[in-house]
Amino acid sequence: MSDHTAVKAALRAQHIETPSWAFGNSGTRFKVFAQEGIPRDAYEKIDDAATVHRFTGVAPSVAVHIPWDKVADYADLARYARDAGVRIGAVNPNVFQDDDYRLGSVCNPDPAVRRKAVDHLLECIDIMNVTGSRELSVWLADGLNYPGQDSIADRQARLEEALAAVYERLGEHQRMLLEYKFFEPAFYATDVPDWGTSYAHCLELGPKAQVLVDTGHHAPGTNIEFIVAFLLRKGRLGGFHFNSRFYADDDLMVGAADPYQLFRIMVEIVLGGGLEASAGVAFMLDQCHNIEPKIPALIRSVLNVQEATAKALLVDTEALRTAQREGDVLGANAVLVDAFSTDVRPLLAQLREEMGLDPDPVAAYHRSGHAEKVRAERVGGAAAGWGA
Repeated sequence: MSDHTAVKAALRAQHIETPSWAFGNSGTRFKVFAQEGIPRDAYEKIDDAATVHRFTGVAPSVAVHIPWDKVADYADLARYARDAGVRIGAVNPNVFQDDDYRLGSVCNPDPAVRRKAVDHLLECIDIMNVTGSRELSVWLADGLNYPGQDSIADRQARLEEALAAVYERLGEHQRMLLEYKFFEPAFYATDVPDWGTSYAHCLELGPKAQVLVDTGHHAPGTNIEFIVAFLLRKGRLGGFHFNSRFYADDDLMVGAADPYQLFRIMVEIVLGGGLEASAGVAFMLDQCHNIEPKIPALIRSVLNVQEATAKALLVDTEALRTAQREGDVLGANAVLVDAFSTDVRPLLAQLREEMGLDPDPVAAYHRSGHAEKVRAERVGGAAAGWGA
């Protein structure tokens, strides 16, 4: 796609979801560095998500994490979000921070613990029903640290049973996105360790179950764009949790570690029709901003996804297909390199001006005085996040 009008239309239509937990204090198992102006509840997280959308124009939804974002009235939270100019996106259950889950949640050998975990997943569907959310985003920390600790096969059977119970409760326009992660917190075996395991479970469940690809959840050197192309072709790519990693699940800003990888992923999305609304691919961020200010980091992350998408849209697909048909290895590769090397910032600046936005969202945010305002207002109470 080389027509800039078409490129801008595709970029205007792409929506990138922010995660509520990225606005809170976060860190590593060693230390959480507290910041000033951090939201103290789900409502203030909504305010911050709305701020990101106000400066970028393409982040109209915010994912919530339960019970981190637990409120007394979820309908009221949804109304608050709409009034702020955003909506509640994916609902993320938390079945990994309770002491009962030491040996797993839905794969735990204790049926009472498994029931507790399934009940929480079903509770999250109830929250979806109230808020209008369409995605249940499931990541399970279940796994084993030592050989012989539990039966790998039995745990898969328990997983199947739990997922089936949750799937049965999904509404007509709802879906389950099953995330995978190759290790951590489990170190010997994780119960959903890779895209193949997630894909197999989704196939067994039905069409409302799709794979969620977290870009930081792979072994070093994994060809993520292959996974994306395969799942998209099979109609099972539910969405992304975008972030960057240097070593493991670093949860750094997307595009910070390897922008060329992000571009390659978006090329497969564009070539496979993944930007079309009918494809249903959810573009979501999943990041923890440990030392950098939260809102500017999320604005920058949205811009990074936009830039990678813009470059992917500029790939000369006709030249690429011709080179591929003719076996021109270097020529085909050069088509991608040329697109990646294109400076798309002027194009994106023009797009933002056409949308009534500042062409430089990060600079506009810093000029707005918003950071100083929330630091002054959010005094007292407990900041959202977790301690270490």
